[in-house]
Amino acid sequence: MFITVEELQGHAVKFDEAFTQEHIDYLMEGLKQVGPLTVRGSARLVAEEIEIRGRVVASMEAICARCLEPVEHAVDLNFDLLYRPITSITRGDEFQVPRGEEEIGFYREGRLLLEDVVKEQVLLSLPMKSICQTDCRGLCPACGTNLNREACRCAGPIDPRWEKLKL
Repeated sequence: MFITVEELQGHAVKFDEAFTQEHIDYLMEGLKQVGPLTVRGSARLVAEEIEIRGRVVASMEAICARCLEPVEHAVDLNFDLLYRPITSITRGDEFQVPRGEEEIGFYREGRLLLEDVVKEQVLLSLPMKSICQTDCRGLCPACGTNLNREACRCAGPIDPRWEKLKL
């Protein structure tokens, strides 16, 4: 769904959308949307800036960084964002974001794609590394056994620096 400056000039626009798992590409290996993602809110034009307020609810699944098991993350967040035209920070082919305005987004050609706004908010809400549980033991580096499920029976890797201490 595009939000356009032209549409916002007359009045604020309300939105209530649901996106399926296939609709938004999160561009991250191992991250997927589980079930529909819903977003409700409104957009309005303030001078040249688009102000978007809303709420995103979704369920995401990532891979545990230690044991590679799936980890579910519930996303339920409110957002209040401001977007300016990209032309406000361009000088020829270069872009320069003024100091203190790093939180402001930018739109091109008088329009903004709601899916991009939602994707950004979901990605920012997730941890950089997902862990299934705080005491996750991970995988055995030698045989790959999930140490959360069973004990490893291999000897494990022997550090060559300690080889001379072996009896």
